[in-house]
Amino acid sequence: MTRFIAATATALALGLSTPAFAQDDEAKDGLSLMEEGARMLFEGLAQEMAPAMQDLRDLARDLEPGMRAFVAEMGPALADILGQIEDISNYHPPEILPNGDIIIRKKTPAEMAIPNEDEEIEI
Repeated sequence: MTRFIAATATALALGLSTPAFAQDDEAKDGLSLMEEGARMLFEGLAQEMAPAMQDLRDLARDLEPGMRAFVAEMGPALADILGQIEDISNYHPPEILPNGDIIIRKKTPAEMAIPNEDEEIEI
């Protein structure tokens, strides 16, 4: 524990004391070279991503009326289904059968039981 505290104190002391040449650069420009490089990197990324972000805004604008209609029509039905399910953790993941049917099996009471703390959990 004392090694950890000593190492942390040393790292903080070294991190807080900036070399003289770094202080001179900061005094001249107001930003260190690292800060300036990070700023330029993020500006470049923003310029590269601007067209994609505009396309995403346009897509969201085009999809908004359809999504609002879907929520207005399906919202009450989905709320009713969720009310009947109670707790989704009581069910197995959906299975797709070879004929295309989708089944969702409810877990047995033994499967829903909370594991004992003494038992190992496989991760």
